Amino acid sequence: MRFQIRAFLYSFVPFAVLLATSFFIAQKLVQSTVRDELRGSLRKSQLSLARGQSNADFQKSRFLKIAGESASLKTAMHLFDPKSGDSGDQARNDAQPDSEPGTATAAVEDQLRGLGEQMGFDFLSVSAPDGAPLAGVVRQAVEMPGGKSQFAPLDEPLIEHGEKGLLVIGSRIIRYASTPINEGQIDIGSLSAGKYFDFPGAATPSVLMHDGAAIEANIPDVSGRDVETSLHGCAGRSECDFRLGGANWISVPLEDLGGGYILWSLENVDEATGPVQLKLRNLFLTMAFGSVLVALLCSIVSSRSIVKPIAHVVSHLRNAERTGVLPDFRSDPSPTKEIRELAESYQRAAESVRSAQANLQEAYVEFVRSLASALDARDRYTSGHSYRVSQLSSATAAAMGLLPEQIERIRVGAMLHDIGKIGIEDSILQKHDQLTPEEFEIVKQHTVIGRRILEGVQGLAPYIDAVELHHENWDGTGYPKGQSGEETPLDARIIHVSDAYDAMTTDRPYRQGMSREQAIRHLFAHAGTQFDPRIVQVFATLPHKTIAGLPIMVVDRDLLAQLESVEAG
Repeated sequence: MRFQIRAFLYSFVPFAVLLATSFFIAQKLVQSTVRDELRGSLRKSQLSLARGQSNADFQKSRFLKIAGESASLKTAMHLFDPKSGDSGDQARNDAQPDSEPGTATAAVEDQLRGLGEQMGFDFLSVSAPDGAPLAGVVRQAVEMPGGKSQFAPLDEPLIEHGEKGLLVIGSRIIRYASTPINEGQIDIGSLSAGKYFDFPGAATPSVLMHDGAAIEANIPDVSGRDVETSLHGCAGRSECDFRLGGANWISVPLEDLGGGYILWSLENVDEATGPVQLKLRNLFLTMAFGSVLVALLCSIVSSRSIVKPIAHVVSHLRNAERTGVLPDFRSDPSPTKEIRELAESYQRAAESVRSAQANLQEAYVEFVRSLASALDARDRYTSGHSYRVSQLSSATAAAMGLLPEQIERIRVGAMLHDIGKIGIEDSILQKHDQLTPEEFEIVKQHTVIGRRILEGVQGLAPYIDAVELHHENWDGTGYPKGQSGEETPLDARIIHVSDAYDAMTTDRPYRQGMSREQAIRHLFAHAGTQFDPRIVQVFATLPHKTIAGLPIMVVDRDLLAQLESVEAG
């Protein structure tokens, strides 16, 4: 049943995915088209506003320059002492100490009030040459009796401001610009004038930002804080896509008002694309229902026609995977030609694999023997060393009660343990004298060389640890990795003991081989430091008989007591 479900899904799911992908792509194309239209509309609004603002700025700058040339304003500003170095309230108090307080301020405010009425400004202020504000007036938001609004002095302390931008006075925002007031070549101050900033109506979603903070917004049911957070990554960009109130929006900076104030125009993309997407979704749902129904029926029929014979083949392959053997495949002939050919191909493949495995195993055994023989042939003093170590190691593994497959792995690993010495020069490997420290370091590389050799042959991978790590010591002083205790694999620890025993009992050009008793005593002496104590004990207590032609002596009780003391320590 599980295979039948998979067959059904394999034939049905791709079609469903293709259908869903087509709908998704179409939806994205519609959304992209509408988004492009919104961008174009916003750009047109931006250009229209820019042209209108350019004309307004031109008029404002012309009126501002005319106001800056007002002789009466310059005369009033002379009431402030330009040499005092003070400005603001201090300048007002120090200007004419004998006159009534605020005379200079009142005179300047009268001139500013007149200029405002004459030129239609809502805000005027004058500043000292160093930029410190001196006096200012602002048109009252509430009209006075008679239908006219009046200018009033600024109740709040004047603040310094730039050449142009926005000012927040009370609850109103004023857009201003500044011009210098010169008398001849002398700069006697500057004049700032502006009008109330009319925020766009509710028909156009907009937000006024100042240095990343939302000052005012006209989006229903959305707080300024949410708008500020959503537009956080839009600074410095000509267009920006963002999420706000669970919907996709697009924004364009309509105008840079100066002083860090930017007016952004917003459009709700989801709201604009909603009607089109709804119609498109209904169309696709209708088409999808019919298509899915047809695909469902076809998938059920096709999956049933192939599931039964394929399931039989899969079951057979799973058994082969579990057992590692490809047995003969027998099944009832299928009416489907392709299924019959599949069963016949499987049967032929199984026969070929079994034959190849048998040949490979024979070749593999011969290859291992050839490698060991080639290594031993390089030095008559070590002739037969790999074979003897292999027999000693497999006998020790059997005495430890290991499984047959483990014993076989250890036997072959021991046969290959010195294969890396093929890469060592004969002048060092066959040297008749003791090796120098430098030469010994070279010989120690045979473990790494051996690993590299085995890594190139896939069938020899199980023996890499035995070849690379058979010189690791129990206390971590060995090589090449300095492993200690059971950190070193059991195969390598067993081969380490057998290798040392054979090396000690074999004659070398520079020394006479030890007796079996001496070698066993040496193993006990280094049990717990160089060798695994448990393996040394098993090795030493092997029965007094010939194992594959290799005599092993039983160790006396004194030696056993010595081993027990080593293990206890």
